[in-house]
Amino acid sequence: MIDQVIARAEARIAASAGELVALSDWMAANPEPGYQEHGAVARLTAALRDAGYAVQSGVAGLATAFHARPAPRPGPRIGLIAEYDALPGVGHGCGHNIIASATLGAALGVAAVAAELPGSVEVFGTPAEESAVPDAGGKIAMLAAGAFAGLDAALMIHPWTDDQLAAEHTLVAHGIAIEFFGRSAHAAATPHEGINALDALLLCFQAVGLLRQQIPADCRIHGIITHGGTAPNVIPDYAACRFRVRAPQAAAARALVERLVACAEGGARAAGARLAWREDVRPYLDYRPNAPLGAVLRRQLAAIGRPTPEPRPGLSFGSTDFGNVSQVVPAAFVFLGMCDAAAGWHTRDVAAATTAPRGHAAIVDGARVLARSAIEALLQPAVLLQARAARDAATPASS
Repeated sequence: MIDQVIARAEARIAASAGELVALSDWMAANPEPGYQEHGAVARLTAALRDAGYAVQSGVAGLATAFHARPAPRPGPRIGLIAEYDALPGVGHGCGHNIIASATLGAALGVAAVAAELPGSVEVFGTPAEESAVPDAGGKIAMLAAGAFAGLDAALMIHPWTDDQLAAEHTLVAHGIAIEFFGRSAHAAATPHEGINALDALLLCFQAVGLLRQQIPADCRIHGIITHGGTAPNVIPDYAACRFRVRAPQAAAARALVERLVACAEGGARAAGARLAWREDVRPYLDYRPNAPLGAVLRRQLAAIGRPTPEPRPGLSFGSTDFGNVSQVVPAAFVFLGMCDAAAGWHTRDVAAATTAPRGHAAIVDGARVLARSAIEALLQPAVLLQARAARDAATPASS
């Protein structure tokens, strides 16, 4: 029975392939940063409504977050997670246009067989996964608002340089915005009357650079200057920067934030400036892989001709707000290769690869593996029971 249901879902995906590719390419040509993804969301939700989904917009008070549900049915609920924000200055260098299009394709496929399933498959549109914008982490706000309550599983795909199951824990990540306030003065005539906010900022960066030698090898601190002054002949009275702090555990990440703030305090004191700082990104918690769900995704990837190597549990140096979801809902995702490793990641080369043949193939195959996995999980009740048991047996959520 499962094979027949999957075949009908895949036929719908195949018929929609051109539409899915066109959407992804449109997103590549019109990249929208976090919380500004209005064009992508309008296209996604219109297609979902046409397929019979009821769409709730503005979830958790976020204009570009949505929840699409089919007609109510008894039974388990599986959520497919869509991301669609781009990176400023880079475009879709993380391939979120592929994630969104593949998730839509899976939803269309499942909608074609919804009456045959003992449960429902829903779509969650989650903005601002990239920490490039303030207050990023749309999934975290949605989680706090109860958007994922009652889900039995959450599934995603993500483009990458090769096919593999995401079996690693990710890093906990904090986003810190720091400001220094000084006093302006003429840089040549009366520099002694000024308080140089940029000096305070540069001292902070130098202290962070020295600190990096003294932190564990699996921790990260990286930052950018967002404001350094207005003119070279004016002592800057204001300077600002943003940092991302990462560590494997929540307590270690918080401790590293304290050390970063100490670096900023030292710079401010040395320059005589005033310091202000805040967390400008909600903390991203570590992703907890769910082995039973991961096994389903791997099995379905192999079934469509994309076998993956044995998972290598360990530590990933990335971070994602899907990690916050995984600590509450059984969750899993797979990577689909669509470019060579030489393209790097978060680059324009990756953005260009999303519109190339391998990128287009990842859209259709991503839709297929998500639809196939959701159907298997609903038609094989033991899968979701095992997934819940694995989640319950996992280490308690980070605190």
